[in-house]
Amino acid sequence: MRERTGSIEEPTENGDATARRPMVEARSVSKVFGSGDSELRALDAVSVTIREGEFFTLLGPSGCGKTTLLRMIAGFEHPSDGAILLDGADISGLPPYRRPVNTVFQSYALFPHLTVAGNIAFGLEMLGRPAAEVADTVERMLRMVRMEAMRDRLTSQISGGQQQRVALARALAPQPKVLLLDEPLSALDLKLRKEMQIELKRLQTETGITFVFVTHDQEEALTMSDRIAVMRDGQILQIGSPHEIYERPADHFVASFIGETNFLAATVETRTGERGRIRLPGGLVAETDLFESMAPGDAVAAVIRPEHLRVQPAGSGSGLAATVATIVYLGTDTQYHLRLESGEMLVARVQNGPSGSPGLADGAAVEASFAPTAVRVLRD
Repeated sequence: MRERTGSIEEPTENGDATARRPMVEARSVSKVFGSGDSELRALDAVSVTIREGEFFTLLGPSGCGKTTLLRMIAGFEHPSDGAILLDGADISGLPPYRRPVNTVFQSYALFPHLTVAGNIAFGLEMLGRPAAEVADTVERMLRMVRMEAMRDRLTSQISGGQQQRVALARALAPQPKVLLLDEPLSALDLKLRKEMQIELKRLQTETGITFVFVTHDQEEALTMSDRIAVMRDGQILQIGSPHEIYERPADHFVASFIGETNFLAATVETRTGERGRIRLPGGLVAETDLFESMAPGDAVAAVIRPEHLRVQPAGSGSGLAATVATIVYLGTDTQYHLRLESGEMLVARVQNGPSGSPGLADGAAVEASFAPTAVRVLRD
């Protein structure tokens, strides 16, 4: 396994995607707000390439720089250093209205005095499109977002989810090269948010437009994205498909930020090529991939996802010996909080069958086992 170097671009699992031309490029982009003691470096030499027709997500906690990067692509902010390219042309100095991009914000910014159809038509009319073209486009957008029956309603008379659809239709109507989405689902309730995740991906697939989506919600990113860029402190830590980001995190932060994760202290015992053996708590030995710089004797962290653990009553001697500390029933699965003999805590998620949870009790002596492929080793 190779260590991360200067480039954080990773190969995608979709071979067709790599053949697509670059649509958005950030080249060593930095953004500094303020000066002196009040200086804030929101972006620090960020480079990323977003491909044509891709659903690309900028993911990270508040203050990581994801929205600043999105606003630079939109033209609402300009780089302190570096360049932003769109379809091969440097747009760093262009105002927003001269960029072939549209933005959907957290607040949908719809006109409450206009109907659904009027909101969709507004941008096209401002661009001077012929009336017949405007009418045809409005009807096509209404069908696309499944809002034909609401065309004559004022936007103040429709639900939040319906307003979201209207905002998307209005942004897509001029056929921008890139659609920017700044946490547009954050105001929706959980059930509607999940429905709109599927709807957004459907719209992106149907239109073929490049979507750049900003969120702090890991589930949104995993559900919709072709690729994800995980950000922290103004930098991109890793870029990859949802599967790559989740199953092969590049560092401790990515592993902990994306989903639930167990970190166990381990030591490298032996190494042969890219593979090696690590010793886990209780003396259990596992074979796994190692980064280039890892050598025998090194302290490392073994990363194991909760759903990759199998929990059974003690006795086989083939797993990590533990005691059940807490049991949480979640409907589709049961979450076991296990205390290892070393005192470390481990979380396992076991899918429930037709008869319910597996039936282990608080305080039970158990063993947690896993496949060698389930372990990811990172620097401690």
